[in-house]
Amino acid sequence: MVYKALTIAGSDSGGGAGIQADLKTFHQLRVFGMSAITAVTAQNTLGVQGVYPLSVEAVERQIDSVAVDLSPHAVKTGMLFSHEMIELVAHKIKQYKWTRIVVDPVMIAKGGAPLLKQEAVEALQRHLLPLAYVLTPNMPEAEVLTNMQMETIEQRKEAAKKLHDMGVRYVVMKGGHGEGNELIDILYDGEQFYEWKSKRIDTKHTHGTGCTFAAAITAQLAKGKTIYEAVDVAKRFIQAAVEQTLQIGSGHGPTNHWAFHE
Repeated sequence: MVYKALTIAGSDSGGGAGIQADLKTFHQLRVFGMSAITAVTAQNTLGVQGVYPLSVEAVERQIDSVAVDLSPHAVKTGMLFSHEMIELVAHKIKQYKWTRIVVDPVMIAKGGAPLLKQEAVEALQRHLLPLAYVLTPNMPEAEVLTNMQMETIEQRKEAAKKLHDMGVRYVVMKGGHGEGNELIDILYDGEQFYEWKSKRIDTKHTHGTGCTFAAAITAQLAKGKTIYEAVDVAKRFIQAAVEQTLQIGSGHGPTNHWAFHE
């Protein structure tokens, strides 16, 4: 059987994040990847030089083309840019009755450039979070979505509960922005918490880690894995991708998408 996954996100001309990272990750995990591009960015390891959103109609046509013929087993969303785009994607998810939805709430690029308009945050909370099978915020994104601080593990767990109350089935709180030499990622399933601990790698080449991690979860869900199994593989996938860095580019370089082997 061929497992299929659709990513609805922005294009990264540098190849480290966005659609490009998602498709590389799907391929490495033996899932056939498809895409609907929401925006084209002029981007490299030094930063984002330009963001050029596609029309809502263009995105709708892409989603429809994939849905009616290729029927994805799981869907990931990344940079959606505007509230109109978020509302469209939510509508399409309901129209096609997709259930295994991984929402990566992309808001800020590694270099600090905003990738989600301010007015779109509320649309994300109202329209997309209730449809999310999995939400994968980093700490700054979780702060924006919950209006809470993320300084301690306890605060992160409270934020996960709040996001679950917004309608998200499973919340994966990423720990990459935390302090110390140990990273702690947290999965909340509505009843209990699970933790993954890993060593922090001393490298600046971490561009696209969030996209890649969420894409790995999506790929595993497309194959019918449980949420715990999906997060476990994704955690090992991203750890290998960062440890075996490619060391390319003059700024925040990409991760190594072919480092992990099941």
